Amino acid sequence: MLRIAVPNKGMLSQPAWDMLSEAGYRLRTNPRQLVVQDPDNDIELFYLRPLDIAVYVGTGTIDVGITGEDLLKNSGTPALEHMPLGFGASTFRFAAPNDSPISRLEDIEGKRVATTFDKLVHDYLTEHGINAQTIHLDGAVESSVQLGVADLIADVVSTGTTLRNAGLRIFADPLMHSEACLIRSPRLAEDDPRLTVLSRRLKGVLTAHQYVLMDYDIPVDKVSAAVAVTPGFESPTISPLHDKQWAAVRVMVPRRKVNQLMDDLYEVGARGIIVTALQASRI
Repeated sequence: MLRIAVPNKGMLSQPAWDMLSEAGYRLRTNPRQLVVQDPDNDIELFYLRPLDIAVYVGTGTIDVGITGEDLLKNSGTPALEHMPLGFGASTFRFAAPNDSPISRLEDIEGKRVATTFDKLVHDYLTEHGINAQTIHLDGAVESSVQLGVADLIADVVSTGTTLRNAGLRIFADPLMHSEACLIRSPRLAEDDPRLTVLSRRLKGVLTAHQYVLMDYDIPVDKVSAAVAVTPGFESPTISPLHDKQWAAVRVMVPRRKVNQLMDDLYEVGARGIIVTALQASRI
């Protein structure tokens, strides 16, 4: 069986579970379950702490896992990123007190930086020639400055509201941009058939989320113009209609562009536009 690690909690957990469910895999039915076997799909799911997933995958005790790029980089393990998963986007930033003179990357020299991602921060500062003390905290790093533990922090930022409420301001360029990804053990070949099946299913879910199916009728002499408006994820399917002057077009288009594409198609002369959500099983 292919052994897959998934986050048991945190911001990546629910999207990861939803994606696996849409891909056709069996999930736990009891929150106390730590291991779920799915013999029909030849997989075994392990619900683990997000911070530990890269460690288990890196040692080869787990074949693949879903975690954040930042967690992978901070783990220092030989686990390999296999594919991005399109959710859990975040930015890793430095933040200092509003009244602090620290405003540039160079100002961190000799300072104390509180973070949960101490290896990531240390490596970044070393790469930029800055010598600073990295202080590891397991959570609520934004309180460390007020409590006198650190001079500034480095943490994952989504909206920045938590930092502002703590009297902190973001400065300097981001250390990195991160999102959820599928990682694999260095002991698992990239072309392993089991991994290929998993990857194909997850890509199917991503495609279903990002695209919709669009059907419309268009005068035959305007097919080229319509296809230019909706080139699609793949080449459009064009079929003749009973009325020889018209053709039917079916194409996958980006979900985020649907409204604009409909306006453009009506402008070209299309009619009967129908938009249908995709199902992952169709991909």
